[in-house]
Amino acid sequence: MSALQANRAEVLDKSASCTILLGEEPPGKRRAGSRLLILVERKEDWASYLPSESLMLAQDYLEHTDEVAGRTQVINLCRHYKYLGQGYYCSLLAEARGHKVFPSVRTISELSRKALYGVGLDDLERTLESALANHPYGSTEAFTLTLYFGKTPIEPLQALGRQLFEAFPCPILLVEFRRGEAWQIAGIKPGALCKLRDAQQHVFADALDAFNRRTWRQPQSKRVARFDLAILHDPAELLPPSNTQALQRFIAAGQALAIDVELIEKKDYARLAEFDGLFIRETTRVDDHTYRFAKKAESEGLVVIDDPSSILRCTNKVYLADLLKRRGLGMPATEILYKDRPQELELAGKRLGFPLVLKIPDGCFSKGVIKVADAQSLAAAAQELFEHSVLLLAQEYCYTEYDWRIGVLDGEALYACQYFMSKGHWQIYNHKAAAAEVNGKCRAVPVDQVPAEVVKLAVDTARLIGQGLYGVDLKQVGERVMVIEVNDNPNLDAGIEDAVLGEALYRRVLQAFVQRLEHKYRGQVG
Repeated sequence: MSALQANRAEVLDKSASCTILLGEEPPGKRRAGSRLLILVERKEDWASYLPSESLMLAQDYLEHTDEVAGRTQVINLCRHYKYLGQGYYCSLLAEARGHKVFPSVRTISELSRKALYGVGLDDLERTLESALANHPYGSTEAFTLTLYFGKTPIEPLQALGRQLFEAFPCPILLVEFRRGEAWQIAGIKPGALCKLRDAQQHVFADALDAFNRRTWRQPQSKRVARFDLAILHDPAELLPPSNTQALQRFIAAGQALAIDVELIEKKDYARLAEFDGLFIRETTRVDDHTYRFAKKAESEGLVVIDDPSSILRCTNKVYLADLLKRRGLGMPATEILYKDRPQELELAGKRLGFPLVLKIPDGCFSKGVIKVADAQSLAAAAQELFEHSVLLLAQEYCYTEYDWRIGVLDGEALYACQYFMSKGHWQIYNHKAAAAEVNGKCRAVPVDQVPAEVVKLAVDTARLIGQGLYGVDLKQVGERVMVIEVNDNPNLDAGIEDAVLGEALYRRVLQAFVQRLEHKYRGQVG
């Protein structure tokens, strides 16, 4: 055994302990579908490594038509990924079989021409100067960086490597940098295992081991989890959708349902392919990482709540106003104001009457919402808010002691709460108040004790948005029931929203994931 093979022995032995290989397993020990396949075109491509039962020749994989129940991850290490070549077909058939494959057909296609992958470099190239300020190549005007599952032994470039892998998940990437007036990425292409030098093979082996350990977590656990669910959260968020205790209850509920629930953060973007589902418990915005997480998870085939479409629809009040109006569903009288039509402000004020409420379309937690008392105040508030959006909503002012919040999951009412206005204020949240009085009191109410017309309007509205988890806010004034907004990631806080259902609230949310995942995998097997 060569020194290089001896080094591989330890790495691949650890890797094997982290995966369930293709050989037979003891009855009752098989973790459904947790299978790893490493594809190579020729046996000699793996000659520097010890034999592994995970290894399979690409041709054998192409000819292997038996469907595998559950989950399989494929690392495609073919010599090239040319269109309609062997490597291309391996990734294509992996996706057809419901396997998670690196690289995906989408990644292969994007890396085939700079016109395609260049779009994904816009954000990266803005940060190249700082990332390459301390690169180890001195005054070099051009160099090529090799990445192994996003890793590089050049520590100053590690963060950049991770970003590139997030954008183009490919086992081996060759990234060419050139300096003109500023540093630019001149080209990106997949690398080949068979072309790695001895020193590079060591780095690749370590990166493969680390990647597998992230993918198949808790290898020593005796508990067999049916599915892996990631919950995206931000520990530093001031007003998160779920408090710490609620997150822990989701984890506990997952254990009871044989779901491995793991809390992840923004920095874990590259790990999404490890999971079967993503549950976003961080305030969503279209222009930040939460939407990118939802898009990425959806493209990887994960079950996602909130899905990208729901985020787009719920975070913009103009969309909701138009939807409710077209469907004839109850809402406050509403006017759309345009930045380039200032003359319409006065007319809107006359039609709605004063006081009225002015809103930016994507405000949340009562931010970007101003109550105006007269035409002069309307003009001043509109000028302020038009700095953030070319469209604004003006709505009639309807004060109530509390708003109803109906949580709707999969088109059915899940829970109900009364959110009272903040002390001495006209909104639930008063961001100018002392910390202890920012938001008003909340009271959970059994759904069957909520006025039927409130529940019906909430459910009808949520079904127009999608089949996810929504919090529909409504006001009831006498006989009149009005939708105020629909939240795509409604609060689920321990001690508030769960006050009626208790632990059942968390189980029912996770059961929605289970039902969707079972349906998905049944479809793949069938």
